[in-house]
Amino acid sequence: MSIRNLDKAFKPQSVALIGASTKAHSVGQVVAKNLFHSGFDGPIMPVNPKHRSIEGVLAYKSVAELPIVPDLGVIATPPDAVAETVRALGEKGTRAVVVLTAGFGEGGNAEGQSRRQQLLDAARPYTLRILGPNCVGVMLPDLGLNASFAHISPNKGNLAFVTQSGAMVTAMLDWATPRGIGFSHVVSLGDMSDVDFGDTLDYLGNDPNTRAILLYVEAITDARKFMSAARAASRTKPVIVIKGGRFAEGAKAASSHTGALAGSDAVYDAAFRRAGMLRVYDLHELFDAAETLATAPTIKGDRMTILTNGGGLGVLATDALIGGGGKMADLSDETIQKLDQVLPATWSRGNPVDIIGDAQGKRYADALQILLEEKNSDAVLVMNCPVAVADPKDAADAVVRTIGGRRRPVFTAWLGEGAAREARSLFAERGIPTYDTPEEGVRGFLHLVRYRRSQHELMETPPSIPDQRPADTESARAALRKVLEDGREWSSEPEAKQILKAYGVPIVDTRIAGDVESAVAAADELGYPVAIKVISGDITHKSDVGGVELGLENAEQVRHAAQRMQHTIQELRPDARLDGFSVQQMVNRPDSHELIVGATEDAQFGPVMMFGHGGTAVEVRRDQTLALPPLNMNLARGMIESTRVHGLLQGYRGHPKADIDAVARALNMVSQLVIDCPEVAELDINPLLADEHGVVALDARIKVQQPKVAGAERLSISPYPKELERTQPLSDGTPEFLRPITPEDEPALRAFFKRMTPEDMRLRFFSPMKELSHAFAARLTQIDYDREMAIVAVKPDDDADIHGVVRITCDPDNIEAEYAVAVRSDLKGRGLGYLLMQEIIGYARNRGVRRITGDVLAENRAMLQMCKDLGFQSKHAPDDPQLIRVQLALEQAAE
Repeated sequence: MSIRNLDKAFKPQSVALIGASTKAHSVGQVVAKNLFHSGFDGPIMPVNPKHRSIEGVLAYKSVAELPIVPDLGVIATPPDAVAETVRALGEKGTRAVVVLTAGFGEGGNAEGQSRRQQLLDAARPYTLRILGPNCVGVMLPDLGLNASFAHISPNKGNLAFVTQSGAMVTAMLDWATPRGIGFSHVVSLGDMSDVDFGDTLDYLGNDPNTRAILLYVEAITDARKFMSAARAASRTKPVIVIKGGRFAEGAKAASSHTGALAGSDAVYDAAFRRAGMLRVYDLHELFDAAETLATAPTIKGDRMTILTNGGGLGVLATDALIGGGGKMADLSDETIQKLDQVLPATWSRGNPVDIIGDAQGKRYADALQILLEEKNSDAVLVMNCPVAVADPKDAADAVVRTIGGRRRPVFTAWLGEGAAREARSLFAERGIPTYDTPEEGVRGFLHLVRYRRSQHELMETPPSIPDQRPADTESARAALRKVLEDGREWSSEPEAKQILKAYGVPIVDTRIAGDVESAVAAADELGYPVAIKVISGDITHKSDVGGVELGLENAEQVRHAAQRMQHTIQELRPDARLDGFSVQQMVNRPDSHELIVGATEDAQFGPVMMFGHGGTAVEVRRDQTLALPPLNMNLARGMIESTRVHGLLQGYRGHPKADIDAVARALNMVSQLVIDCPEVAELDINPLLADEHGVVALDARIKVQQPKVAGAERLSISPYPKELERTQPLSDGTPEFLRPITPEDEPALRAFFKRMTPEDMRLRFFSPMKELSHAFAARLTQIDYDREMAIVAVKPDDDADIHGVVRITCDPDNIEAEYAVAVRSDLKGRGLGYLLMQEIIGYARNRGVRRITGDVLAENRAMLQMCKDLGFQSKHAPDDPQLIRVQLALEQAAE
């Protein structure tokens, strides 16, 4: 369930308060007072059999006695009465409730869990939506509705605040109200028995009165729904998130490097990044980020110029900028010369631009005008420290005049009180971002930098994976099943390498030896030098128990090394079973870097990928990053670039640059392995050697599991649905290869539309278009397979030559889907459009969509005839006589 009936919770026309009370300081009394005195102009109906009236309004003895159906029910009764109250409201016709009451399984209480299930069972027959239980309530300032027991009513505004924690509601209102910050929605989700973050993001992402969405998150219930909703909302407006419980220890003891390094907060961080959300770390930063994103103009990069009347302020701002990942702008010689002409001889002659403590308004204006023309700078931070010989207000007036009515990337930080307060008010009135300290000013700029990057990443077209070969999924899964059938938890190193080889990850030739003499024979066969390692499902890190020997030059060294291992393990780990030895050729790659590539399974988000600086000191270095699969080349490169080891991979002091594409390709192949094989619980490649010649996996291990969920369902982001690929003949027998669209198709899609006639483009998009922009084409190719589907038709032997494309976009409730179809103009008349429509109708029917709709221009007779042949009903659109609304009813999906 998603946004169905949420309008009854967030746009109610009438409210019933069940459990209304006159008892001082009770929840029922506080909520009643808030409801009746916040300006809501619809009916408010208190329900309590013990009172004749509440707040001077007639009270009703039961839900059944209510004179009209309330859109929203607010429940403040004891917990044992809640389920029956919900059932009564559902029978009455109410479709949304806010359950303020606690006692529904918080902390794992069995009786409460039973109440929770009874609550859900009572609501289900009526598709009645539940906010809570155990929540503070909901506040909708535009409607004058305060259905909460918060002590402050929020101001009107265009920020939405959604939180699990009730305490965060009151803390936030205490903080925001005196600062004049207003809200469109304040929503306390509580225990999220029904309505959760995914639902509210879907609703608020499409709400025209909400400019930005602020979240306080402690845990996610449905990761896939959350990721789909967050990615959709982030494309339309800023979504800013605080995560509570950052340093909580994971509940599961991990037994691999990857599992140990992938802490729960790091996984949330990866999820927020992938969704295009901006993460912040305190309330002040939350609202600063919201205001900055609202008032500041678009920036093009991460280079900042600092203009200040105090050298110390410049140092603090510089430290904050570099520490936060920004860059100091390099001023051109031309800019320096221009500044020389307007500034005192003692100015800093560099960035930060220190214009000296006695700077009056004119000096600020002259310097700022020049800096705004500097092409090497993306933004200017103007700062002022109060001094006796200059007026801060005069400097602020000069900055405002210089900017004028233009939206320029200027940030301001006026220190102190008094005159500084007046200057900040002036900046705020003119929509110029303003802050109290240098650090806050820099942080505001970096919020924009991070937001711009996230939006760019959401729209970036990834290249195809170079040298990609089809994976041998069957042999990989057979090897994994063999480990399970043997009753083992871990694969051996050679087994893990063969599984990786099946997915195209380069490995070192490795042999399995059951005893010492077999190890010698294997070494003789491979050729010296060799490395040998123990094989034991009981030993996690072989080097810790002397289970690795490198650079062995002859048979005698191999024999002695194997015997030493047997002896050492018997002493240090007498409980460990020794299953044999792995023998492999030594790899001589002196300029290579040791990396780690891994995967683990998070309880909330499912499979998670890890990359970082590998080797035996991997836990000490802690130079890793996480990402959610599926990956592509851009996402893989982003993982690599976010680590410190990336600097080494770029080459240094005679060391050549490593093959970054090979590293990214290995990450993609492991990502695909994890997607295809639900038997993989954890995976480590450590080290993965990387140099200018490519990569090779020296050591690997895989923890296996009996799959609990089908492969793709484990992921929090729906992967490419390969099962939809098929070859189908056209009416003349010509084969067409049909497959889902991919982000890599953007260039091909733009080329496809270039080959359509202007008339066909107009009929498809309802207005003249010459070509698709990058942003529009990216939006059409970077789809969420959970919400949309687009099928392209290509030549069987030319995957990049698109002949036609059909798509449906489903609503969040999967009830209705809107279709669109296009065929290349020179390929019409061969039945391709009809074939594509049949394909997408079958897909929609299989996923349980109730109806497919579309708008067709009345003059587009060919499309209307095809719709008629396919069983669509048509009628004129009521608001546009030039449009025909077509609709195809599919089989009714089960509730």
